[in-house]
Amino acid sequence: MARPQRDFIRFALPPSLGESEAKTHAGRLEAHFQAGLKKRTEVVVAGSYEALAKDLLSGKVDAAWAPPFVCARIEAMGVRVLVRGVRDGASSYRAALVCKAGAALTLESLGGKTAVWTDRDSVGGYLLPMALLRGRGLDPNKLFAKQELVGSYKAALEAVLSGAADVTSVFAPAGKDAGKTGVDQVLPGREGELHVIAYTEESPNDGVAVSMSASGPLVMELEKMLLSMHEAAPGSQILKETFHADKFEVAQRMGYRALYRVALASL
Repeated sequence: MARPQRDFIRFALPPSLGESEAKTHAGRLEAHFQAGLKKRTEVVVAGSYEALAKDLLSGKVDAAWAPPFVCARIEAMGVRVLVRGVRDGASSYRAALVCKAGAALTLESLGGKTAVWTDRDSVGGYLLPMALLRGRGLDPNKLFAKQELVGSYKAALEAVLSGAADVTSVFAPAGKDAGKTGVDQVLPGREGELHVIAYTEESPNDGVAVSMSASGPLVMELEKMLLSMHEAAPGSQILKETFHADKFEVAQRMGYRALYRVALASL
């Protein structure tokens, strides 16, 4: 596959961050990449997870911050996941099925309710909760009166908080900390307005994947820069605000393969 003829690097962010939020942080991310790689960088926001995967496979983007299932899909097609995020000392995470505080919903009382999800390829926002429900003998297509895909965690959480929907799913830290979710990272200060119905199994964290058309020297420099981002304040702030991570670690080759089991369980 021929490398696109351009004199800059194009890096993609997923739509789950929320387009306006991602664009807010794009300038700082571009500046950091340009300083570290000594090459002009353009940060774009993919329109969907499918578009993100296609852009990596086609070489339209050189690298991308990709959710786990996208990483699993493109790894199987020969794309390398360079690094993955580490949060609170863990390189995996889970999802939390949540409702509005006071709704007192349980898995057993979801019948006839309305659910909103992020994207069909979102592990935390769709695949993990689907696998959880089916594992409990609950068919989401029969369980819910209505289901809708809204594109981002923010939109999904806001739908539940406004009363437009009854339940959604959001990423949550690995481990057994009851009540902990990623809500405060998406909607700061509002975690107390939501109630955790149930937690799912864990999944590898999101990763940075590189296009097969990216040159060897670029891949090496990108890996070096990403692995050292946490060592200084500017990079550490970008890690927290854009990638919701404390640092990056080298991703194990084909480390996302186990997610196919989760995907099959969600069907």
